[in-house]
Amino acid sequence: MSAPTRLAVGCHLSTSDGYAQMGRTALRLDASTFAFFTRNPRGGNARALDPDDVAELRQLMGEHGIGPLVAHAPYTMNLCSAKPETIDFARRAMAGDLERMESLPGNYYNFHPGSHVKQGIDVGIELICAGLNEVLVPGQGTTVLLETMAGKGSEVGRRFEELARIIEGTRHDELLGVCLDTCHVSDGGYDVAGDLEGVLAEFDRVIGLDRLRALHLNDSKNPCGARKDRHERIGQGHLGLDCFAAIVRHPLLRTLPMILETPNDLDGYAAEIAQLRALAGEREA
Repeated sequence: MSAPTRLAVGCHLSTSDGYAQMGRTALRLDASTFAFFTRNPRGGNARALDPDDVAELRQLMGEHGIGPLVAHAPYTMNLCSAKPETIDFARRAMAGDLERMESLPGNYYNFHPGSHVKQGIDVGIELICAGLNEVLVPGQGTTVLLETMAGKGSEVGRRFEELARIIEGTRHDELLGVCLDTCHVSDGGYDVAGDLEGVLAEFDRVIGLDRLRALHLNDSKNPCGARKDRHERIGQGHLGLDCFAAIVRHPLLRTLPMILETPNDLDGYAAEIAQLRALAGEREA
């Protein structure tokens, strides 16, 4: 029997020292993928790209089998805001980010669908679709991922049905996928810890498992259905270690890029990456 494919697991890394340095840091952590913010996560600024720096990262990725990467849009980006100026920023930021991502083709761009801010879920979904229809470019090299959300406040994307409606309302839906966040779906009411197969069956029925392209691996400080979105370290929250063992061993999930977003520093992420590889059977626990 052939050995299972090595997990593509990693964490968020900073762009402050350049793109190639992210690749070198990933190797030091034994990460085989990573996430990064395309611009300031709490603001709107994007640093100019250095083509040589990006080329060095691409070389590292090719030599060491890193990827696909899961870039992350800024938290301030809200395609369904009640404020026109916020929607305008979100559309311009996403369009600019996707243009920049063409320097790293074949990767993912993950974003929070947005918060409808008391406009109602129907209006929120309509605005998100309008934004995507404006910025997605046929033939682009990046797949845009809708992230599953916990449902705090007026977030869109807690229910799989909401994500399905966004996909259905987007003209170039071939450019869309989903990133499943384990903390978010649990806080949103899906029992990934107690019934992983049932949650995946529901996802397949509503959206289709072919749309599932990446995972955010986070334990939760809150019980299933809390709708609070409080991440915890792997195995230290309400999901528990058995949940993540099932995920990294699952034949449909273990081939997807997995990004840790737990409350950790780099050494903590290295330990969690090693822990997940052990759970997957890549090394002794």
